[in-house]
Amino acid sequence: MTDSYYVARADGLFQPTRHVQGAWHDHEQHMAPVSGLIVHAIDAHEPRPELQLARITFDILGVIPAEPSEVVVTTVRPGRTIELVEATLVVQDRPRVRARAWRLARHDSGAVAGGELPELPEPGTFESWDGTKVWKGGYIASLEARADPANVPGRGRTWLRTDVTLVEGVEVSPTAAYVGLLDTANGMVVRESPRQWMFPNVDLTVHLFRQPTAGWVGFDTTVVFGPDGVGLTSTTLHDSHGPVGRCEQALTVRELTTGG
Repeated sequence: MTDSYYVARADGLFQPTRHVQGAWHDHEQHMAPVSGLIVHAIDAHEPRPELQLARITFDILGVIPAEPSEVVVTTVRPGRTIELVEATLVVQDRPRVRARAWRLARHDSGAVAGGELPELPEPGTFESWDGTKVWKGGYIASLEARADPANVPGRGRTWLRTDVTLVEGVEVSPTAAYVGLLDTANGMVVRESPRQWMFPNVDLTVHLFRQPTAGWVGFDTTVVFGPDGVGLTSTTLHDSHGPVGRCEQALTVRELTTGG
């Protein structure tokens, strides 16, 4: 038993723990810690501290089994100030998630910084929210959450954090720890009960205009369901210092039938 989402093995694989358990199926990994693990692997790939993560898109290729996982990273477009890398999460010899990330050079743009998004009230001003009343799974149980009492189905503001580390005994970057909570956006202001409707996301795209700090992650989220089985979860992201970017999730929306 461990208070981490993953344990690094000697063979280079990562063993998921009970804290990674997904919300839709007991035998799957939740995409949130998977996302953090992939960013951690990207951080370790030809590390260049003069570059920062500006955008990462995760394409989810199917259910991610809760089995030993490998992350393979390659550089697609090398460059001095702009670099594109690709990472693939492989489980049971099959690619399960593919991600592409733009890493951009750091420059001093403080003189023209501006256009910030509306602030979120600090976490202490919101009420405690128990996600296990809506969702099952070890990942959701690993979270501490605060929710705006004015939230309504499909629209709301929340804060999340966790005491569970990403990889046992490994210091990961604040960005990896932060991204490791972002996929939760689709589950905090649900439009419909997940006991009656399925609305899993098939992707997660994150844009960051500054690097986040670890700790509380803030979500200002809107969920829209279209009339033909497609939805969209759109979120403005925050940390304890203010807004940091946005994330988007495309959803497949289906009514649950008997037996799920």
